[in-house]
Amino acid sequence: MGILDFIHWNVSPTLFEIGSLQIRYYGLLFAGGFLISYYMVQKFYEREGLDIEEVDKLTMFVLLGAVIGARLGHILFYEPAYYFANPSEMIKVWHGGLASHGGTLGILLALIIYVRKYKRGYLWTLDRIAVPTALTAAFIRFGNLMNSEIYGHETSLPWGFVFERNHETIPKHPTQIYESISYFLIFILLWFLYKKEGKNTPQGKIVGIFLILAFGLRFFIEFIKNNQVEFEQGMLLNMGQWLSIPMIILGGFFLYRSNKNPLSS
Repeated sequence: MGILDFIHWNVSPTLFEIGSLQIRYYGLLFAGGFLISYYMVQKFYEREGLDIEEVDKLTMFVLLGAVIGARLGHILFYEPAYYFANPSEMIKVWHGGLASHGGTLGILLALIIYVRKYKRGYLWTLDRIAVPTALTAAFIRFGNLMNSEIYGHETSLPWGFVFERNHETIPKHPTQIYESISYFLIFILLWFLYKKEGKNTPQGKIVGIFLILAFGLRFFIEFIKNNQVEFEQGMLLNMGQWLSIPMIILGGFFLYRSNKNPLSS
């Protein structure tokens, strides 16, 4: 099989420009995922006879938790030395650098504040946002593909991508697509689970399944993904895998708790 038999990827990450303003696929997919999630959670609230205006407040907590957590996660887990030496770079999210593990942790922490303020059950709330979060994650990983970033090792498989924008000449695993498809399938599973059981779903069951599957699959995909930073070279497991383990354990705890105490929030 020759190099021409693979997929040559040279797509610009910018959809269009308005003066000095660049509209990028990644940003649109990120925002689109949150917008769809917003309307989806509204439908959940409406279905359960709750005030849909509360979703506005919930969305703000989730958005802030996700963005701040993802940024701090990247800074602390992947490049602390660089950012502490260049603190002005910490706020420049548009330069890239968001960690999904940090985003997940940020949401988990932000919702602790939310449920105390608005008197909602913690696990109940996590279950409702886990469904659209899986879809948003699929969108974000597709955005990574459009940015030609976070791809895998060399492959001889016919769907290998040659990321020409990064001056690659050898086909690599399109791990962004692997993860995007994985998250989309998880979304379908969680959607049908909620549609089937609705408000009678044991609390913690949906978010437990989400954490186990999303980070479990992430753990295995990392074996064929390029390391993001230099210090990961020579590690038994890379940073993404080490950070996935506590998320899987937490998902197992939520799932176990949902079976033992189905109405506990």
